[in-house]
Amino acid sequence: MDTTERYYVGLMSGTSLDGIDAVLTDVGCSQILATHWQPLPNAIVESLGRLHQSDLTSLSQLMQLHQRLGLCYSEAVNTLLAESRVTPGQVEAIGCHGQTVRHEARAELPVSLQIGNPAILAEQTGITVVSDFRSGDIAAGGEGAPLAPAFHAARFFDSKEHRVLVNIGGISNLTNLEPGGKPIRGYDVGPGNGLMDSWCHRHQGQAFDAGGHWAASGEPSQVLLNQLLKEPYFSRSAPKSTGREYFNLGWLESHLPGTDLNPEDIQATLCELTAQSITSEIKMLNHTPDRVLICGGGAKNSALMARLRYHLPTETSLETTAALGIDPDWVEAAAFAWLAMRRLKRLPGNLPEATGAHHPAILGTVTRPWTAGKPRS
Repeated sequence: MDTTERYYVGLMSGTSLDGIDAVLTDVGCSQILATHWQPLPNAIVESLGRLHQSDLTSLSQLMQLHQRLGLCYSEAVNTLLAESRVTPGQVEAIGCHGQTVRHEARAELPVSLQIGNPAILAEQTGITVVSDFRSGDIAAGGEGAPLAPAFHAARFFDSKEHRVLVNIGGISNLTNLEPGGKPIRGYDVGPGNGLMDSWCHRHQGQAFDAGGHWAASGEPSQVLLNQLLKEPYFSRSAPKSTGREYFNLGWLESHLPGTDLNPEDIQATLCELTAQSITSEIKMLNHTPDRVLICGGGAKNSALMARLRYHLPTETSLETTAALGIDPDWVEAAAFAWLAMRRLKRLPGNLPEATGAHHPAILGTVTRPWTAGKPRS
């Protein structure tokens, strides 16, 4: 890399709990120049999974996870920079979303907690860190999520084509990019890959259903699907946001008593749940979109993509964000590089139409290293 160039780094470890996505972008956050994926240690994944389904994790365990994730993020950034031949001094900032462990946007006092100590990340890399993006939006009356729609609008909006961008991670979220001066809307739809991944891990011993082949081997249950779709969250009007503390195996199991379905049939039903919850929202938009663009891990699930295609209007094309120049694996990490850039420039990072905030807000807490550009050796 050119030693005179300046860059941003974006980090994302989402609700899928599969690993850390790290991207290196140009200083304008318009191009992804390098990428790195790092798996999370199994012990951390298991601890996070338990935390999402119960309140049994002790405060001490939570603090240890906070520290350990800070170290994991640091390793991901340092590996990304080493592979890219970029020095820490060339990086303006790291945008680190952190790992969400609780999101209670509709509590009496709304809160959303992300862990992964930014002080450790700044110390270990020698780079300024921007983190805690959701708190500023919540303070402004919003739900703190989803935050990516602001980046989606900046990167994917087209003045002549109606596009809908759908990120399918552990949770799926939708951004409606309608031209003609219409407001940009975005919100969490419901379960994305999270339920399918958890069910697959329990019955197949695999972290995810590669290509959706196991789901494709089963037959969806319309009875179970109808029960799942009665969940009040699906009928709630936007803005709305959710997480794995809501849609998890405990939630699924509450609907299973009395059923005698094979595990693969339940997996097929979960795949159909994700597809129908997404396409139902798209069909309720004021206008039929010209194009639906998929990013996130769901883009690799052939069975899910086939069901999305089946349910979408025939006049709507279905593609991944690769068609517009960004690999679907890296869109969300790039969003947090962009949000870090917005924070350092003191520009708003939220989209009030998506989060429900009363006004645009500058998002993120800045943590600076002791000596910029010089990581701890």
